[in-house]
Amino acid sequence: MADSTPLAGQVALVTGASRGIGASIARELAQAGATVVVNYASSPAAAEAVVAEIQAAGGQAWSHQANVAEEEQVETMVKAVLEKEGRLDVLVNNAGITRDGLLMRMKSADWQSVIDLNLSGVFLCTRAVSRAMLKARSGRIINITSVVGLMGNPGQANYSAAKAGVIGLTRSSAAEFASRGVTVNAVAPGFIESDMTAELDREPILKAIPLGRMGQPTEVASAVRFLAADPAASYMTGQVLQVDGGMVMR
Repeated sequence: MADSTPLAGQVALVTGASRGIGASIARELAQAGATVVVNYASSPAAAEAVVAEIQAAGGQAWSHQANVAEEEQVETMVKAVLEKEGRLDVLVNNAGITRDGLLMRMKSADWQSVIDLNLSGVFLCTRAVSRAMLKARSGRIINITSVVGLMGNPGQANYSAAKAGVIGLTRSSAAEFASRGVTVNAVAPGFIESDMTAELDREPILKAIPLGRMGQPTEVASAVRFLAADPAASYMTGQVLQVDGGMVMR
């Protein structure tokens, strides 16, 4: 019988976890037994609601505010986790934004803000946790990329470039950290029911998805749980796990 709490005694930090996919991941990892640190940038009430929900279900969680695009805030957050918990076993780089627009009209600020948060934020968080994980010779880093990082998408040059960069960063860091027992993998969601997809025209999207429906945040969270669990995914590193209903088959 599979262990229902494979992350018991472990500590997981989930960025951008106050809503949507991030909140679902936080709940899933808490259910798997981890103490979850719910990171948020600007929604304390929403973050505390996620913490309260986890605690009401018998799990352990607390929140920490930090903009993961800011180096000093990231370093302070990771230091706070290590000081309070004494360990950090799982990092989920989920925080992200969109600033969509056609490339020829895209403002430089919209390009840069997406790159800063969606790509540089992953680098900053990964670097911040690396010393503790490498010293412990154990750790799981899971980066949330996107199928648009694999295939591109009109109107999302900035987002697609950032998410493609996350895939390259995942593979490079996986190669660097493997000898110390730290795995780095990515999950590439397709079109998932969330705030980001609420306003989209669904008809053409659904036609492009073989399973014929949008995904649920819990389906992404389940993939993250699998990659975070030891020993379930202990022989996987540098991989991109697509959760997209068959939209991008490779």
